[in-house]
Amino acid sequence: MNLKFGTDGIRGPVETHITPEACLRIGHATGIVMKEQGWNTVMIGKDTRVSGYMLESALQAGFIAAGVNVSLCGPLPTPGVAYLTRSLRQKFGVVISASHNDFLDNGIKIFNSDGEKLSRELELKIEKILNGDLKPVKTEDLGKASRFDEAGARYIEFCKSTVPSNISFSSLRVVLDCANGACYKVSPSVFEELGAEVISIGINPDGYNINDGCGSTHPELVQKEVIKQRADFGISLDGDGDRVILIDKEGNILDGDDLLYILAFSNPNRVGAWSGVVGTLMSNLGLEDGIKKLGYDFKRADVGDKYVSKLLAKNGWLLGGETSGHIICKDLISTGDGTIAALKVISSLLILEKDPSEVLANYRKMPQINHAVKVINKDVINDKDIIDFIKTVESDITVGRVLVRPSGTENKIRVMVEAPEEKVANKYAKDIISLIESKL
Repeated sequence: MNLKFGTDGIRGPVETHITPEACLRIGHATGIVMKEQGWNTVMIGKDTRVSGYMLESALQAGFIAAGVNVSLCGPLPTPGVAYLTRSLRQKFGVVISASHNDFLDNGIKIFNSDGEKLSRELELKIEKILNGDLKPVKTEDLGKASRFDEAGARYIEFCKSTVPSNISFSSLRVVLDCANGACYKVSPSVFEELGAEVISIGINPDGYNINDGCGSTHPELVQKEVIKQRADFGISLDGDGDRVILIDKEGNILDGDDLLYILAFSNPNRVGAWSGVVGTLMSNLGLEDGIKKLGYDFKRADVGDKYVSKLLAKNGWLLGGETSGHIICKDLISTGDGTIAALKVISSLLILEKDPSEVLANYRKMPQINHAVKVINKDVINDKDIIDFIKTVESDITVGRVLVRPSGTENKIRVMVEAPEEKVANKYAKDIISLIESKL
């Protein structure tokens, strides 16, 4: 069994990778390492995948065998678990979710007591124990399990508390897509209790339909509904609620870069903790240029919200995110939170009394083409012909970027090309993809 942490926990197909035995071992190994940190209770949340019931039981058994107490939250967004682990002290958190993947996959995400993704140091400690002997502690030292029925209600109240008291959503009609995932109960309640008229879709999970043609990877579903319902905003969350894509009343899709720019634009401060913004290697060059013109510094982290969070902490900054819709507002919460990011963007626009298009007119994105190539072995990216060809493309594009990287969560090679003209970016992206496919 070869279990290793990727960019967002441990993830893979349930039938071959994230099995009950794997979760038993992950729980046991994580419990041992966390007890060394002084954390003796774990909060476990999950999304709505059918495999979650099975894996939750196995993970729970592993923690109890390590002498760790278990608090079961049931279906709860990933950032909800992160918030509760920080709020309730002396605990760490685990989420059973494969985020935006389909129901055939599942995964384990782990948060420390500050509600942040684990350091690489702790991940390596867990990995070293994973394949060793699984020996329970003495019977009198076994952990206990209980249900934490207040988890959803506490998270709802926290989300509402992030909206300034002088801001009302009572004039808004919002289309909200919960991706048939972990947000299906809590997020509609947040917007309804803030006064908005909410048209909810993706709130009928059956264990199999999570992210299926809906959610942040399929924002066109909300886009159509916004136009049909004449809504003010559309909100597309992903299966575990840590990503968000917004749609304005004209039907324009606003990705993570757009949301970062709106939040940066609306902030009156450009000093101290607000002096810089963190993006990733995928962030559009136009965003970097626009952020700098607003008076901020801009730095790029590796792809993955934990790397964004790490770079924010290193610089002492509060705002960062990914093009995919992971937005981290560290003044409010320790990790990416789709619901809170949507609340903050909409609140900011209401305070500014501006439509998104008015704010976004101040920066111009460079054409960016993104594709993913399915592979069995991601090591194909190290092929000499591919490396040499990428260098040739980079030398041909005088203004722009090329990024070819293995996905940290799926068996895919991701290809991104930016160029001043879309047809140029398209051509080079297709050439790179053709070369990769010829090597498979």
